[in-house]
Amino acid sequence: MSSPLTLETLKELLHKLFQIIFYEDRNFQGRHHECVSDCADLHPYFNRCNSIRVESGCFMVYERPHYLGHQYFLRRGEYSDNQRMIGINDCIRSCRMIPVHRGSYKIRLYERPDMSGQMQEVSDDCPNVQDRLRMSDINSCNVVDGHWLLYDQPNYRGRTYYLRPGEYRRYSDWGGASPRIGSLRRITDFN
Repeated sequence: MSSPLTLETLKELLHKLFQIIFYEDRNFQGRHHECVSDCADLHPYFNRCNSIRVESGCFMVYERPHYLGHQYFLRRGEYSDNQRMIGINDCIRSCRMIPVHRGSYKIRLYERPDMSGQMQEVSDDCPNVQDRLRMSDINSCNVVDGHWLLYDQPNYRGRTYYLRPGEYRRYSDWGGASPRIGSLRRITDFN
């Protein structure tokens, strides 16, 4: 018979699976704050963020509270100078952990809002949406399985958008400034 799951046991498990530390200064100096789960508003914990250490798991960090603004995908590693290494300014205001997914991947892409118009189903990485799918504007989508990153340019470049399972009736639902998508990939590497 196994022992009951306590709050302390759950916290220890989260530390092993997901842990990100934000530092006010470069090279992991200054005031810092640690997260092991989603945080919609990081502003109370630090004024600026110039370096980040991801101890375990993968995270999306956002320039504005409540998961808004530019998004950046971070995997396990050290980011000693955010601006130089990954182009993030010092204004990180929210973060979201990306759950580990071990099953299949499937996303349905639609040319029009509200899941209408031409539909293409994708289950693997796509470095060039225009060449492969003959679509460049994606106005809505349905993430059936897995977690995905969309990029506004081909070859996984440009602005990044994180999509978890669910319906996105308009490109603004995933934070897009326009329906233009150049590439997309599955989030499969959690180390």
